Amino acid sequence: MAFDTWVAADGWALRSFAWPQPGPARGSILFLNGRGDFIEKYLEPLIHWHEQGWTVAGFDWRGQGGSGRLLADPLICHQLDFDPMVQDLAGFVAQWAATTPAPHVIVAHSMGAHLTLRMLARGTHVIDAAILASPMIDIRVMGVPGWALRWLAGLASLAGLAERPVSRKDIGDVGGRMTSCPERRADKAWWKASRPELASGVASWSWVRAARTSIRRLRRRDIAALDIPVLVITSQRDPVVDVRAIARLARTLPEAELMQVPGGGHELLREANARRLPIMARIDAFLDRIGPPLSC
Repeated sequence: MAFDTWVAADGWALRSFAWPQPGPARGSILFLNGRGDFIEKYLEPLIHWHEQGWTVAGFDWRGQGGSGRLLADPLICHQLDFDPMVQDLAGFVAQWAATTPAPHVIVAHSMGAHLTLRMLARGTHVIDAAILASPMIDIRVMGVPGWALRWLAGLASLAGLAERPVSRKDIGDVGGRMTSCPERRADKAWWKASRPELASGVASWSWVRAARTSIRRLRRRDIAALDIPVLVITSQRDPVVDVRAIARLARTLPEAELMQVPGGGHELLREANARRLPIMARIDAFLDRIGPPLSC
């Protein structure tokens, strides 16, 4: 796995990685992480797919991980607008697809899955299939509907709080919100302690407003025209994203299949093995149909 810098159209430097196969490859996977994530959190699935014969690549989104920050406080996860990230993805995909073997598959988590759909909904892409884990079709906040969340974020921004965090404390994995696996929680903590420049924290009010605006821009009629195989995976009680909105998405996509995992937890690719291994097996079966294993 080789890390590099990929420069976006506006000059923003994004930390990227490429991991080609030493010989023939089944195809190419582009992995896209979620809000506040960084590449190292997902080394387990990346290693797995590489061992299965796929070339693997990815990058940290602008404003997080190794791709620089938008605020002086690096622990506030901030965005003004999601459109630049959609542009980043489209530019990266064009270059990646032109230099890697087909078929080309995106595997994306949460915010990364949302941005993937934004890009695919444009109608011009070179992606052969997509796997969306806990896609951020809408944000779940207990007792607060989506429209009210956008209104609150707009009001906070008008009050001069756009760059302030929405909460004083990052609840993170409290109560197993992200993952029920203590070893993987410890792994994330180790990386953040060892490489503090990769760490992010609570979202700003501006991030919330930008997220809700981007959600509104993802129109159902555009998604309905997406004619590639899509595997959608979600927890039945995901505490971060709206599970009902995800189910509606799966019904809207012409070639989608939906896997609903019992229980909660948002980071399905980092869950305890009792939950994670069946998810990885389902992904493997999906990938086998897209890029069959190479014969010896």
